Amino acid sequence: MAATHHKGRGAISAPEGRFATHSREIDAEEANLRASTAPETVLKAMQAGRIISSNNSPDVPFDRSINPYQGCEHGCIYCYARPSHSYLGLSPGLDFETRIFYKPNAATRLLEEWQKPGYECKPITIGANTDPYQPAEKSLQVTRQLLELFAEYRHPVNIITKSHLVCRDLDLLSDLAKDGLCSVAVSIPTMDAALKRIMEPRVPAAKSRLNAIRELSDSGVPVSLLVAPVIPAVNDSEIESILEAAASAGANQARYIFLRLPHELKELFEEWLNTHFQDRAGHVMSLIKQANAGKRYDHGFGHRQTGRGPYAAMLGARFKKACNQFGFESESYQQALDCNQFLHPAQRQLGLDF
Repeated sequence: MAATHHKGRGAISAPEGRFATHSREIDAEEANLRASTAPETVLKAMQAGRIISSNNSPDVPFDRSINPYQGCEHGCIYCYARPSHSYLGLSPGLDFETRIFYKPNAATRLLEEWQKPGYECKPITIGANTDPYQPAEKSLQVTRQLLELFAEYRHPVNIITKSHLVCRDLDLLSDLAKDGLCSVAVSIPTMDAALKRIMEPRVPAAKSRLNAIRELSDSGVPVSLLVAPVIPAVNDSEIESILEAAASAGANQARYIFLRLPHELKELFEEWLNTHFQDRAGHVMSLIKQANAGKRYDHGFGHRQTGRGPYAAMLGARFKKACNQFGFESESYQQALDCNQFLHPAQRQLGLDF
């Protein structure tokens, strides 16, 4: 039986992850029931061990990050974090956007990290893998609890999000921003409402995200634009219009990221493509392979975020020209932040924060 697309969900199916140790066949009656039943979102607490993740990737502009959530209800079909659900024995498909894990002790673990005698202050990015302002954050407020610590201890922080919910925390963000301690990157890969509904179904509309850029900028918070991802023959024609709209709203830096398809995401994306874009699926995949040395994904540093070859070079040239045209200061999505104001918890406890 063919998989069914559920309204409000990005993935078409729930294939097993690459670490699955066994497979289970279901009968036709159960298959029909699953296909006709809309999958519900389930939230589950996950106690964090260490909260700060590190990376040494030369093409990522940060080496420390925090993800308050694992899995993301936004349901973006292109999300390169989808394969991480395989480590939990869950599907990178529908499970990733319906089985959401949150870290209720995130703030406690962060303070413990900062309390270590040898802790060295460097900017931390919140939302590198999954959105810190996905729908669950409205009630759980895990991200806000973290930001309260960043503000109290004057620690620099960068945020990446697709949601207007970030503006709920303008009190904290503007306080940090006045001392050069925070920036926000807002991702807008399309202005087309119909495309958004199937590509990133539970993400706020582009208009809402542009309003977030405007509100943040008006409050003194540096805002960058992420056009991510750029998908050949799907949203690549929108580069200039997105940059123009974001510049008008107050974004002062911008960067694009080419579609990345690690691990199980290859099959999930192609299934989505064949469901929604039957007329051009082959053409889209051909262009993706042209930009990835003949493969669906080339994970090598230096080109995994931009692709390579003539088509990728053309995208890069268009983006650079549009950035110049609309007055963006640089092709980046993170601002330089001040690390000299951090108040080490030990100092606070001794009353030395003067």
